[in-house]
Amino acid sequence: MKILSRSNRRAPFRGRKARGFTLLEIVIVVTLIGLILGVVASRIMGSQARAEYRLAEAHLTDIAGKVDAYQADTGTLPTSLDQLVTAPSGVSGWLGPYATADKLNDPWHKPITIRTPGENGAPFQVVSLGKDGQPGGEGVDADIVKP
Repeated sequence: MKILSRSNRRAPFRGRKARGFTLLEIVIVVTLIGLILGVVASRIMGSQARAEYRLAEAHLTDIAGKVDAYQADTGTLPTSLDQLVTAPSGVSGWLGPYATADKLNDPWHKPITIRTPGENGAPFQVVSLGKDGQPGGEGVDADIVKP
C-alpha cells in the first residue's frame, strides 16, 4: 500500500474551473419566481373578493329579515336602516334593537341602504353597491339587492 504525501494528493477540484451563476441566470430565475408569485397572488385576491361578495349577499338577506321583523312589530317599514338600531319617534310597537350599527355596513365598510318601495312590486329592498361603491358594475362591483 502506497501512502501519498500531502503534496502528491490531488485536490478534488484542482484542475476544474469553479463555475458560479451568471447575472443573466439569476435575473431569469428571479423573474420566473416573480411571475409565479403574481399568478398565485391574483388567484388568492380574486377568491377573497368573491368570498366578500357572497358574504355581502348573505348579510343583505339577514338585514332584509330584520326589516321584516321591524315591519311585523310596528306595522310600517323603516325609512332608514338606522331605525333598526334606535327606536324612531312616533312609531309604536318597536321591540328592537333589531341590529347593531356595525351590521348596517357591507363587507367593504360602505353603508347598506333601503329602498321603499322596492322595484318590481317589492315593498322594500336592501341594497349594497358592491365593492366599488358605485351604482351598477359587474362581478364583485355589481350592486346587490335583496329581496
